Amino acid sequence: MPPTLASLVHHSALKLTVRAGEDRLDAPVRWAHASELADPVPYMEGGELLLITALKLDAEDREAMRRYVKRLAGAGVVGLGFAVGVHYDDIPEALVEAAREEGLPLLEVPRRTPFLAISKAVSAAIAADQYRAVTAGFAAQRELTRHTLTDGPEGLLAALAAQVDGWAALYDASGAVVAAAPDWAARRAARLTAEVTRLRERPAPASSVVAGPEDEDRVELHSLGTGRRPRAALAVGTAAAPGTAERYAVHSAVALLTLTTERSRSLHAAEQRIGAAVLRMLLAGEPDHARTVAGDLYGGLLDAPFRMIVAQGEANGDALGALAESAESAAARSGEAVLVVPEGERLVVLAADGGTVVGACCDHAAAREAARRTDDDELVVGLSAPAGPIAASAAYKQAEQALSVARRRGRVLVEHEQMAAGSVLPLLADDAVKAFADGLLRALRDHDATGRGDLVASLRAWLSRHGQWDAAAADLGVHRHTLRYRMRRVEEILGRSLDDPDVRMELWLALKATSADTA
Repeated sequence: MPPTLASLVHHSALKLTVRAGEDRLDAPVRWAHASELADPVPYMEGGELLLITALKLDAEDREAMRRYVKRLAGAGVVGLGFAVGVHYDDIPEALVEAAREEGLPLLEVPRRTPFLAISKAVSAAIAADQYRAVTAGFAAQRELTRHTLTDGPEGLLAALAAQVDGWAALYDASGAVVAAAPDWAARRAARLTAEVTRLRERPAPASSVVAGPEDEDRVELHSLGTGRRPRAALAVGTAAAPGTAERYAVHSAVALLTLTTERSRSLHAAEQRIGAAVLRMLLAGEPDHARTVAGDLYGGLLDAPFRMIVAQGEANGDALGALAESAESAAARSGEAVLVVPEGERLVVLAADGGTVVGACCDHAAAREAARRTDDDELVVGLSAPAGPIAASAAYKQAEQALSVARRRGRVLVEHEQMAAGSVLPLLADDAVKAFADGLLRALRDHDATGRGDLVASLRAWLSRHGQWDAAAADLGVHRHTLRYRMRRVEEILGRSLDDPDVRMELWLALKATSADTA
């Protein structure tokens, strides 16, 4: 505890006497300062014990003393020490009354007690308090370290909550709560997800304070990690701002959790190297070798149906990193095995079919789809159909095909199964296909532009009726001989025979690709 007015009054060597403000002696004293200025307020910071002899004060003027004391109290001065036997044999009654009216503690300082002795007593008490805080901080650090080594992050959180007389929670890279102490704190910590997300957007180390309503606690948030993108966060809730010893404990916890995070990152990098080797073996058609190399690292992931996810974005960019964090965080929460392999501007994820990891990746892509402001999103994702180890190469190709379609359609995510179940027409939106279609039909459109016929509409009607003359002519409202003439003109202009099924197919796709109805 820092020194208080009460501790100075009880100091046997100072011989101080309380003359006013007896009920406020528990106020902490930040410093003792002597000043004979008529208005020392501009030089006060708050929390001082002001020592005076009233050299430049009319201490017997009641109105002047009321103004003087009121300004001192408004500036945060916690007490006034008046030296008797210098200019006044006793404290003037005007000053005593003013101090009582304002509730400002007034201490009588005997002549034999120099102001320097009071300043030394305050300084010594502050130094002792700081020493106790440092000692307590080192003890807390040892305690936290012991719990970290024996019980992991959960033990550290429990010890930290006890040290600060509050609660503590740990968040993973996605902002989800992974551990809390006491147990009831998990619900309180979950309400801070938005604040944790904002904190993680700042370079580490970063911290913020969340002041809740009057009936809730004060929460400090600290990012964990040394990289450009923090890997986790710590929340510490207390009833009031922590003292020096508690702050030492919090900083120690941040250091220990950061060390644990960075160590985990090194292990994670080693796992990724193993994962890359396993993936290469699967794609090379060597599932048995892949299982041997993987060992127990990926559990039964290589034996059950899985999905292959191929994502593309900027190399070392936030988009791929955020997707990887979503996959790994979902795996950590559910206990699923997942294989995540960065490949430059690509990220490959192998996860169990129907599991939470695939769902988390799809949810992440959907969130980016909803939040993006332009069609030029830096993240594009392709998802394969369910496959087994023998078909890993085919699943990878499916994911690549889906990714290619997603890029052409301006989508963030496309599933291969959606491509198989949907229409081929959206694929015609490719610029190369449109250029081919425009070139193939340009001569017919130029002919129609002269007003000499409607060859394009006639061709579309004839192809849609599978070459049935009467039905197509009825659709156009012309005689079948007129339609036959138009189709001969089409052949003459294009220099190609409509009897060729390949020609009919190309013309039909060209008409669809240039149609305004094409999706």
